[in-house]
Amino acid sequence: MCGIFSYLGDSQQAAQIVFSGLKSLEYRGYDSWGVAVIPTQGKQIQIKKRVGKIGQANVDQLSSGNLAIGHTRWATHGGVTQLNAHPHLDCSGKIAVVHNGIIENYLPLKNKLKQQTHQFVSETDTEVVSHLLEKYCQQMSLAKAIRKVFKNITGHNAIIATHLEEQQIVAAKNGSPLVIGFTSNATYLASDPSALLPYTKTVYFLQDGEMAVIEVNKVSLFDLQTGKELLINKQELAWQSTNLDKGKYHYFMEKEILEQDRVITQIATSNSYAPVTELIKKAKQIYVIGCGTASYAAWASQYIFAQVADQKINWCVAEEFAHLLKFVDQDTLIIAISQSGETMDIIETVNQAKKRGAKIIALTNVLGSTLFRLADDSILIGAGPEKGVASTKAFVGMLSHLIMLAYSLKGLPEVGQKMLLDTAQEVKKITSPLMRIKIKGLASQLKDDDKLFVIGRGIANIAAAEIALKIKEISYIHAESVIGGELKHGPLALIEKGVKCLVIVFADDYYLATIGSSMEIKARGAEIIGISSQDSPVFDQLIKFKDRELGSLILAVIIGQLLSYELTLLKGLDPDMPRNLAKSVTVG
Repeated sequence: MCGIFSYLGDSQQAAQIVFSGLKSLEYRGYDSWGVAVIPTQGKQIQIKKRVGKIGQANVDQLSSGNLAIGHTRWATHGGVTQLNAHPHLDCSGKIAVVHNGIIENYLPLKNKLKQQTHQFVSETDTEVVSHLLEKYCQQMSLAKAIRKVFKNITGHNAIIATHLEEQQIVAAKNGSPLVIGFTSNATYLASDPSALLPYTKTVYFLQDGEMAVIEVNKVSLFDLQTGKELLINKQELAWQSTNLDKGKYHYFMEKEILEQDRVITQIATSNSYAPVTELIKKAKQIYVIGCGTASYAAWASQYIFAQVADQKINWCVAEEFAHLLKFVDQDTLIIAISQSGETMDIIETVNQAKKRGAKIIALTNVLGSTLFRLADDSILIGAGPEKGVASTKAFVGMLSHLIMLAYSLKGLPEVGQKMLLDTAQEVKKITSPLMRIKIKGLASQLKDDDKLFVIGRGIANIAAAEIALKIKEISYIHAESVIGGELKHGPLALIEKGVKCLVIVFADDYYLATIGSSMEIKARGAEIIGISSQDSPVFDQLIKFKDRELGSLILAVIIGQLLSYELTLLKGLDPDMPRNLAKSVTVG
């Protein structure tokens, strides 16, 4: 989940280039940050490390040099302190290391190194690597030492190291993402391809079990276990660097919410699902998996495919799939949903399913990501870079693709296309200045509440769950989603006078039942705020949108996004970087 960036090239401003790269990766971790540079003049690696977000900081005091590595941290081992921030040095100060992942066996390695007089200054698992490299580099090159390190550590890791006496960066991975960027006069390395866009679109995604040795004007690729040299098959990114800027917006989340009508339109008009539908038709059983917000897209698929294509879908949160693996075989299809394509719980589940013969379809936003490479076929979400930690346009993109896929499976893609195009037009209305003023007014009524309930039935359950998650993760209000029919089986005990309840109601078979559930909670003194295409006497307030059938799910979700965003601003919080969270969950 950490951000990694490195540079080796013609420029003597390597530290500044890496620092700029870290700024674009801060959504992957913002507990602390650090940059290490090998000076052109000097006999010591220079490092600047700080706790907290990058903000208005700089690295201007670091010396000139054409090689630098950097890191933004999401803490795992050890608290958020300057000593625990990366990069980490060895005892001699000649080796610098940054790391993403978890070294599961770090403690016995650390204890053994301490017995060999190595001095540790941090609580991290990462520092074990710098001391192992110090030990091994007494007898071998940095590249060979990295290979030996990976033979001695366990877990999913990406490690980048440099040595004062070797003008190179060595990078290796087994689970956590790394991508190399190429230009005519420099080589870059990042944990997310979006960070490379200001410099290049020509990239190579390092695969598990590979090691790259980056030198001036040369990059070599090796098998991490055997040392055999490998070919580098470069590819071109389709994203635009302009997507990385906030532009006129104060926060990325606002920008990304307001880009969603274009994302929906693009998905409706520029995708073919023929190869994927063939895999679905051949499968005897289908599981759709995801984590976090993506798990709600997986949940939605169950409703969407049943309603549109008469297709039974099983869905599961990816990290809970282990108990279902025994049912997976060569007649199974797994549809794995992940914005980043690097979510560790997804990757581990997919690997296990592949071992049992399952076919894999990836629904992901990142070309070349681990999930993309593992899949038998892929659907690229096409939302462009999403930098707000709380997913918005990627989730709406997932839902849009699932709707189009279901209608394509039914042989009616034009029906799905029209529905989504109509939905995109309604998105423009619900994100208009007038509607945003109304939503901000509602947010001002909710901002001081310490709990909130979000109710839905049928596919509206997905909207309720996602809205509750958005409110929790960025405004820190305890919002709980409840299936309307389940209220009387327990949650109704929490309803008392003055409690506010958002009720998501669609014009579907669950409409009357949802209104009935609303009556139950209103009778206990709750205030009912409807998010619906139809008014009802049970609502104390209503945020109204035009019914767009399955597209109503998207509309309700976007209203919830705007509400959570406004709540967060009113509370003086940062919607892009919520506490304790990071964008790409690459640890288990």
